[in-house]
Amino acid sequence: METRWSALLPDARNVTPLYLQLARNLATAIQCGVWSAGEALPSERTLCDAIGVSRITARKAIALLVEQGLIRRARGAGSFITPRVEDPLSRLTGFTKKMQQRGFTPDSIWLERDVRAATRDEIVHLGLSPGASVANLRRLRRADGIVMAVEHSALPVSIVPDPHAIGVSLYSHLEERGVPVVRALQHFRAVNATSEIAALMEIEPRSALLVIKRVGFSADQRAIELTDTYCRDGYYDFVAELLQ
Repeated sequence: METRWSALLPDARNVTPLYLQLARNLATAIQCGVWSAGEALPSERTLCDAIGVSRITARKAIALLVEQGLIRRARGAGSFITPRVEDPLSRLTGFTKKMQQRGFTPDSIWLERDVRAATRDEIVHLGLSPGASVANLRRLRRADGIVMAVEHSALPVSIVPDPHAIGVSLYSHLEERGVPVVRALQHFRAVNATSEIAALMEIEPRSALLVIKRVGFSADQRAIELTDTYCRDGYYDFVAELLQ
């Protein structure tokens, strides 16, 4: 038996239900890189034959990992390992570059891209005058065709006068304009997905999400970016190194 199959074997002597053991073993194998992001999982029948469990056990285990976001189902194509993002909290990197560094193909689907009056929250965080305008950017951020996050950004129009000039990467656009984000403050909080966010991400309403509020600063310490990012909980691992 192949090593990656034997690692999935449930222990019949364990009182934990077999499908939970199989789900846990498979999740461990995915997180350890035994199966790569985007790789197709074997069919339920192959899984059953390889490790000697029932079809029901395999189906319930895979369904649990689909619910947790480790596996995605594609109608007519099978089940696939979903991308995961390990995000060092000490490093400032845009989504596009981050995905490319991890071997994923990033893209965005624009939902809004216009200029409008700043909200009170944007006026406060960006240090704007009442009545000021901002470039309003709202989009789906995807990796290998999977929606990883819903992102809403606001920047002063002096920084981004033409939102439609932004290509794949906002941060690359800012660098080209000579006003890169060099420092950022991020705040994290857990929320439940609204019906709108859930529909955009193709998840169940009230699913657990992580919201990151980021204020980005230019080299002259001006706040030039306010971004709220709704992240799919199952796809992001945030890593912080602590030193004494």
